[in-house]
Amino acid sequence: MPTNAEPAAEAARRRTFAIISHPDAGKTTLTEKFLLYGGALSSEAGAVKARGGRRAATSDWMELEQQRGISITSAVMQFPYRGHVVNLLDTPGHRDFSEDTYRVLAAADAAVMVLDAAKGIEPQTLKLFDVCRQRELPLLSFINKWDRPGRGALELIDEIEQLLGITPTPVTWPVGIAGDFRGVVDRRDGVYTRFTRTSHGSAIAPEEDVEPERASREEGEAWAAAADDLALLDAVGADLDPKSFLAAESTPVFFGSALTNFGVRKLLDAVVDLVPPPAPRTDANGNQRALDAPFSGFVFKVQANMDKAHRDRIAFVRVCSGVFERGMIVTNGRTGKPFSTKYAHQVFGQERETLDEAYPGDVIGLVNATEVRVGDTLYLDPPVEFPPIPTFAPEHFRVARVRDTSKFKQFRRGIAQLDEEGVVQVLRDREVGEQAPILAAVGPMQFEVATWRLENEFGAPVELTTTSYTVARRTDAVSAERLRSMSGVRIVERADGDLLALFESQYWLARLEQEHPDLRLERLVAEGRPG
Repeated sequence: MPTNAEPAAEAARRRTFAIISHPDAGKTTLTEKFLLYGGALSSEAGAVKARGGRRAATSDWMELEQQRGISITSAVMQFPYRGHVVNLLDTPGHRDFSEDTYRVLAAADAAVMVLDAAKGIEPQTLKLFDVCRQRELPLLSFINKWDRPGRGALELIDEIEQLLGITPTPVTWPVGIAGDFRGVVDRRDGVYTRFTRTSHGSAIAPEEDVEPERASREEGEAWAAAADDLALLDAVGADLDPKSFLAAESTPVFFGSALTNFGVRKLLDAVVDLVPPPAPRTDANGNQRALDAPFSGFVFKVQANMDKAHRDRIAFVRVCSGVFERGMIVTNGRTGKPFSTKYAHQVFGQERETLDEAYPGDVIGLVNATEVRVGDTLYLDPPVEFPPIPTFAPEHFRVARVRDTSKFKQFRRGIAQLDEEGVVQVLRDREVGEQAPILAAVGPMQFEVATWRLENEFGAPVELTTTSYTVARRTDAVSAERLRSMSGVRIVERADGDLLALFESQYWLARLEQEHPDLRLERLVAEGRPG
């Protein structure tokens, strides 16, 4: 990275975006192919150019992810492309990890939504899109797996508009139906690009630009059908509109196949050309922190045990302003305490290397910054506080107990770490203490991850017991004392000091609210506000 560069000038070169999708839509494959086109992978797709000749999976680095074949945790990767610095944030695909996805999206300036050509909009797609809508993130759409049998292109475009309520503006259009993919026409200039397969998709797909007259002769009916579709799109005015894209009112659409690399370059070009560079970030008081202001950033993720050899803990920080320099003393806005950033890394999947400088839009990994929590603001004077990252209301509750009491110390340390990371919310009853905390989750798979990590990373096998609780509300000390004497209610405390009342049913909650309107019972959904 350049030294002593102007933060605003360096920010203009950054593109920081997240990839979201329903499981099995091809998000992880697309992530790897972006890295291939950015020169960050070896000739074998999925192998990072690691130090010392080692290879590591790019995004699904956790052992449980590899066992299950799904993304469970988010990952951060940076690579150069066309003179720009691309920061790619991979997100979990499963709906049970929507809260982690939301935290990652808080650090992104745009998102790429990956859709399966055979399945289109799936339930999790809707939920992820709603998260993007809440954050007003510009959205690119990639209709993937066009090399396999699937639905019609026009049908998929209509579905995006009808189900998501956003205007699709196709930028590329496929020649050949799903399963007979020949190439794409770029609607901006009318150029037809024909693709050639490579062995196992391990290399950049050769591309050939073909004139329309020749394409008509060589592609036959496939070209004629694509031409009819293109005429229809032109007639209805479904053209790229950068202004409405940036306003999150329209989504540029691209067709391709991540597996064969068809259309991947055009999508990556669009990330550079269309995704906005980092802009001044609004603080908790509604004021903007200028890009050239002294360093500031916010913590959007904490992850432990990425490196099995060291069992360390990394706090991921999105740089919002100024220049980050390794070793600088910054202040944590939550605690008011200073700390040194001596151990700052650039994290690439599971790989890492020492990072000396970073600019707005970049992501820093602070190793063993034990006092840092998700949502914290870090800064050099003048002080700044960015809005908190919202947390989701838990819908599932389990009591956790260590199977071997001699492992209680490891159990307590592991529970605390999972709470800090946001893997689960940990709720404690003052009458029970640390022996049997309640784990609260948005989805049940979070419990599977927590159980696996407690056993495999902390050496503390646990037993989870189901509870009868189904809904939580925030309360205060006065209301909590009254609620403790009522049946069907349990009062617990989160690590942040908030008191929660757990109820066995919505019906019982509604009855108490009706009979005791003076009780403080606040909803937990969308706690805080987007930053």
